[in-house]
Amino acid sequence: MEYVSRVPRPPLDRLIDDLYYLEGTPPYARLMLPPMPGALLIVNLGDPFRIRGGAGLSSAEYADGCVITTPSRALEFGYPLQTRSVGVHVKAWGLAPFLPMPAAELCDRPVTIEQVWGRAAVAELQDRLAAAGGPDEMLTVLEDELMRRLTETAGLALVRHTSSVIAATGGAVSIGDLTMAAGVSSTHLAQRFKDLIGVTPKRLARIQRFAATVLSIDPAEPIDWGDVAGGAGYFDQAHFSHEFRAFTGLTPTQYVEVRRRFLREHPGHVLDNWPVPIDFLQEGQLARR
Repeated sequence: MEYVSRVPRPPLDRLIDDLYYLEGTPPYARLMLPPMPGALLIVNLGDPFRIRGGAGLSSAEYADGCVITTPSRALEFGYPLQTRSVGVHVKAWGLAPFLPMPAAELCDRPVTIEQVWGRAAVAELQDRLAAAGGPDEMLTVLEDELMRRLTETAGLALVRHTSSVIAATGGAVSIGDLTMAAGVSSTHLAQRFKDLIGVTPKRLARIQRFAATVLSIDPAEPIDWGDVAGGAGYFDQAHFSHEFRAFTGLTPTQYVEVRRRFLREHPGHVLDNWPVPIDFLQEGQLARR
């Protein structure tokens, strides 16, 4: 697969981690993306893909692309044989200036990009992307579109600062300390977070701690789960295992099994660092989410 990415110019860099271009044959038909403290916007340029979001939701097809606010549960992506898209990895708070609705309405419910920006606007953007002279120029087209759509958002500075504190502590910060430092009530802070991120500060802190823990695991090495749980600040290994299953539907052991399979079958792949293949897991092996 071809993967090209870059950090956008200011002021987008305060909202966005990177813009990317992705094209090629996915390593597996179905990949799971564990919860992450960030959002995602994809403009699709190839065949439709499918996503299954939160608990009780069936998978849905996305032809034009999708918008995903900070997920509180794992997402399952089903890819066509060939995929082609441009996208944006957005900071937890960064999607709000581009949304016409509160982020809470989209929590664990991915929507098409057409539902957010309108059919005509998306079609025009896809035409400009198709006419671009390669990945770098396509990312410039997407960056210009985001700059054009950037709006002032009430409460963004508060949510950005508080989210940054949560990230800096790896999620190990009390909500009481956050509200005291911000000089607002816990109710006010929670509402701002739900409006701009889609989840409460407490939930974001849980996601941040979980994501940091998952990224610290080296599946190629022996793992002491007690040490992992203790190092991440979980009460005990049972608490960590329960949290892992609640977020992903997998036990920590199952997660490592699928990560090791990825490493064996596709060493050095551009998607190696985060998604996990779930094709081979038997129906019903995943926990209900």
